[in-house]
Amino acid sequence: MEGRMDARRLHDALDAQRRARGLSWRQLAEEAGVSPSLLSRMGNGHRPDLDGFIALVQWLGSPAEEFMVWPDSRPRQERGPALETQLALLLRAHEDLTEADREYLLEIFGATMRRIKADRRES
Repeated sequence: MEGRMDARRLHDALDAQRRARGLSWRQLAEEAGVSPSLLSRMGNGHRPDLDGFIALVQWLGSPAEEFMVWPDSRPRQERGPALETQLALLLRAHEDLTEADREYLLEIFGATMRRIKADRRES
């Protein structure tokens, strides 16, 4: 697989959220369940290990795919999950929705995407 994790983008997102919440790096590390040294190493351009990466994207509340980089040579559909997949992941994260609600929203979105694709083919 040619995709890679963009550690700089992750670090920048962490820094923005940290500043918005008025936290120190040490406080962020404690809340996320990672060591402060991991965040320091990331600030110096190093990538986190898998467990650290998972903890940090969960702390951010962002999908991991947001921090992936795909080579430009790959077709767009291979650079990351489809919009429908991203939406499904987002809806699954909302505990206030029932399974029926999630399925209903995905069905509406799917129908909308099919209509958009059909309109593009006709153009």
